[in-house]
Amino acid sequence: QVQLVESGGGLVQPGGSLRLSCVASGSILSNYALTWHRQAPGKQRELVASISSGGITNYAVSAQGRFTISRDNAKNTVYLEMKSLKPEDTAVYYCGARLIWRATYDYWGQGTQVTVSS
Repeated sequence: QVQLVESGGGLVQPGGSLRLSCVASGSILSNYALTWHRQAPGKQRELVASISSGGITNYAVSAQGRFTISRDNAKNTVYLEMKSLKPEDTAVYYCGARLIWRATYDYWGQGTQVTVSS
């Protein structure tokens, strides 16, 4: 079992930056692939970025060039660095984890709200 707790969300102006963190407990994070998803009001949850246990990253088109996912296994933490934020990035951001041999993400945090507005 993995417990995930996100932090770092908030209100930011367009063009601003935020760094989200997700701390895991209950298991060794190096055995997991990790992801950030987001869900805006009235929309389905969507992939933002993912990172494998070996550090290979994958980004949604909307995140490419602006967001960076990274992980620190020693701290059991995954990060999402977000720059040049736009109003359409407003959503609840969730981190997720799956054991490396699993196809689906089985563990999710409670989410952190990101609001981009002037």
